Amino acid sequence: MPTPPGDSNRAASALPVLFVPIWATGFISARAVIPHADPLGFTAVRFTGVALLLALIAMASRVRWPGTRAGWRDPMVAGFLMQGIYLSGVFWAVSRGLPAGIAALVGSLQPLLTALLAGPLLGERVSGRRAFGILLGFAGAGLVLAPKLGAADPSGIPPVALAVSLVAVLALTLGTLWQKRTGGGGDLLANATLQFVGGMACAIPLALAFGHATIDPVAPLWLGLAWAILVNSVAGILLLLALIRRGAVAGVAALFFLVPPVAALLGYLLFGEVLTLVQGAGMTVAALGVAVASRA
Repeated sequence: MPTPPGDSNRAASALPVLFVPIWATGFISARAVIPHADPLGFTAVRFTGVALLLALIAMASRVRWPGTRAGWRDPMVAGFLMQGIYLSGVFWAVSRGLPAGIAALVGSLQPLLTALLAGPLLGERVSGRRAFGILLGFAGAGLVLAPKLGAADPSGIPPVALAVSLVAVLALTLGTLWQKRTGGGGDLLANATLQFVGGMACAIPLALAFGHATIDPVAPLWLGLAWAILVNSVAGILLLLALIRRGAVAGVAALFFLVPPVAALLGYLLFGEVLTLVQGAGMTVAALGVAVASRA
């Protein structure tokens, strides 16, 4: 029985509402995990767990796997970039002393990079209204992060960690564009499974080469790992792939401007962090920017 158009539209509208808080909780789980485990080793274990879980679900669901070599290769390339390089790089940079506010601000460059590259690489035209919304979203994210940026000592920012975080965000941008260019068809569950196989292919060698076998087997570590696998990775990637498939890539990328505001709100609710009037204004500006960019 076909889905009524109204139900389909409501489901599509719900995707961003679900995606943003799920993605934002990645900062919360990272905060719980980083003191207790090597970030590269943790990321490798996480991706292995996600790939195995998704593969089991895919086989039980009898999904249709790609029938061509490119159909297997393309999602793995996207996962190598979007999962492997991006998450490994961000976790490593923060663990090496990059302040969380700086890392989040660097992450907010992703929609700007996506908008700049969507035309040359995908042929997508970014309208003036969408460009204005993206700039507004970046300004809002900057206001939300202002207190953390003000507390950071520029002279104490490790140059290598900052460089790695920039490479990580560029990898997320290129992976998103690659996914949009090559992932228009096929089963979402099969695509997500292959993405995390690609993420494993990046994370495991990085962990073996640059990680260290440090683990403090406490409850926050196991809870953070479970959350990272089930919520951040499985639910998060399926929602992101659905969003990329449905919309213009620059509009989807603009949703990342809402991640710092939601992460700040979660920090206030869960950890008692202070929310200032400037941050409240930033949340409003970021939300307005995303609304403008998404509807352009």
